[in-house]
Amino acid sequence: MALTRDAAERPLDVAEPLLRVYVWELPVRVVHWLIFFSIVVLSFTGWYLHGPFVAARGQQAFVMATMRYVHEVAGFVFAIALLVRLYWFFVGNRWARWGAYVPFRAAHWAAVGAMLRYYLFLRWRPPYAIGHNRLAAFVYLIVYALLALQALTGFALLAWVLRTPPWMTLFGWLPGWLGIQPVRQLHYLLMFVFWAFTIHHVYSAVLVAGEERNGLIGSIVSGYKFVPAWLLRRELADAAPPPREWPARRPAPEPLPRGEPAP
Repeated sequence: MALTRDAAERPLDVAEPLLRVYVWELPVRVVHWLIFFSIVVLSFTGWYLHGPFVAARGQQAFVMATMRYVHEVAGFVFAIALLVRLYWFFVGNRWARWGAYVPFRAAHWAAVGAMLRYYLFLRWRPPYAIGHNRLAAFVYLIVYALLALQALTGFALLAWVLRTPPWMTLFGWLPGWLGIQPVRQLHYLLMFVFWAFTIHHVYSAVLVAGEERNGLIGSIVSGYKFVPAWLLRRELADAAPPPREWPARRPAPEPLPRGEPAP
């Protein structure tokens, strides 16, 4: 019997066998936290560079230089983390690859709409997913593009200060095209976009974790989620290589026929 829409979207039943599935690989988790902490450092130092809020006296006269140095180091960490994540879009597992983020099928857009209806209080429960739900994945794709733009504007500002090759060759064209002041404004305003996203990201993660009860919050540290057998079968329906999985919380019953929901 094929999975019905109601079965695929039902709430998690305590009688279901739960599997401990390795979802977020180590590079994904490391990049996630590197980007977060680098944004914290970049925001603090960048805010100071925008409007110094420390009165410099004596040896503290080098506060501006120190803040700029820390900002640049954090910027390189930020850029390297982005490059690693870009690479992992092509070599990671099924939940890290680009196909999990780009909604190129009608069913993907339907899942985006279902999640939007959940946020608009038009449905009781979110559509269940092992990795990112389709709306979150699509938004993350946009956020990654904005993060790349932030890195680009940051290196353009650095090139404007250094005025030496290869910096001017690689990034000097952006201030030359837009002007240095618009580049500064864009770099500064994107900081507020990322913090607005961070606030919603934490809120939605806690909200969905309460609905799905699958260890979502802890998974960004451990990499593992607890998912029912029917949901894992649904996501493996493309005959992709199976993830590493172990029974957890309770012994699993006899394997169910492929494509049937658990009782």
